[in-house]
Amino acid sequence: MEHTILNLKYYGGQDQYSDGDIEDELLNICKDKEKIPEILKSDKRWPILYHLSDIRENLLDWYEFGPDTSLLEIGAGCGALTGLFCRKVKKVTAIELSKRRSEINVLRNGDYGNLEIMVGNFEDVEIKEKFDYITLIGVLEYASSYIQSEFPFHDMLVRVKKYLKPQGQLIIAIENKYGLKYWSGAAEDHTGITFDGIENYHSNNVRTFSKTELENLLQEAGFSKTQFYYPVPDYKLPSAIYSSTYLPKPGDLRNISLSYDRKRFLLFDEGAAFDGLCQSQQFEFFSNSFLVIAGI
Repeated sequence: MEHTILNLKYYGGQDQYSDGDIEDELLNICKDKEKIPEILKSDKRWPILYHLSDIRENLLDWYEFGPDTSLLEIGAGCGALTGLFCRKVKKVTAIELSKRRSEINVLRNGDYGNLEIMVGNFEDVEIKEKFDYITLIGVLEYASSYIQSEFPFHDMLVRVKKYLKPQGQLIIAIENKYGLKYWSGAAEDHTGITFDGIENYHSNNVRTFSKTELENLLQEAGFSKTQFYYPVPDYKLPSAIYSSTYLPKPGDLRNISLSYDRKRFLLFDEGAAFDGLCQSQQFEFFSNSFLVIAGI
C-alpha cells in the first residue's frame, strides 16, 4: 500500500493560518481516531465540531465523482473533507498553508494511500499536472491572502483554471453575503461584525459574494458553465442540499437558526421568513451558503 506524502518543499517554516493551541489538541485526538465520536459527544467547542464532525462530508458525499479521476483540494485544513475525496477519486493532491493542520490531516487520512499534501501558499506551490476536479471549500473568500494582486478573487480563479482539465469541474463552497441569517443578526462568519457583508464590508480583505456577483466573477474568469446548489443551514454543517431544480417549500426550513461558533442575535423568526421567501421564489437570493459546480 502506498503512503501519504507530506511535501514540505514549499513550506516557509511558519504556519500562516491557525485556530491556535486547540490545533495541538486536535493533533493528539487524531492520534487515536477511534475516540473521535465520543469526543464529539462530550466536547462542545466549535473548533472540535467544525474540524472533526463527519457532518462536514454531507456537502459532497452525494456527488458522483468519477472513480478513475484526480482532485486538487486547495485549503485542505485538518482534513474534514479530504477523506471523502480519497474514497471517491483515484488520486488526491491537497494544498494547505499550515504544517500543523497538514499533520492532523495525515493522521486522519494517511491510511488511504492516494494522498499527497503540499504545505505552502497556493501562489508559491509548483503544480505540474491538470486535475479532473479542483475544490475551494471555504477558500475563495480568503483569496487576497493567497494571491498578491489588485484583483485577487478573479486572479485566483484564473490561476485555478490553468490546473483544470478541459472537461474538469471547479467546486466552490462559500457563504452568501446576503444570507438570511445575516439579516436576522448573525455576525459575519469571517469578520465577526454584524451586518458587515450586507453593508459590503467596512474593512478586512475577506469577501463573500451574492449569487449574481459570484456568477459574474466565475464568468469573467472563464468559467462558462455554473450549477448552483444550496446547503442548509449552510455549507459547513449541512443537513440538506437543495438545487435550482429542487428548491425548499414553505415549512422545510424551520428550526435551522442554530449557532455553534458564537453567540448571535435572532431579530426575527427565520423559519417563518424562509416560508415567505420560498413562497415568493426568493430563496436562492437569501440562501445562507452556495455550493457551485463550474466548468470551462
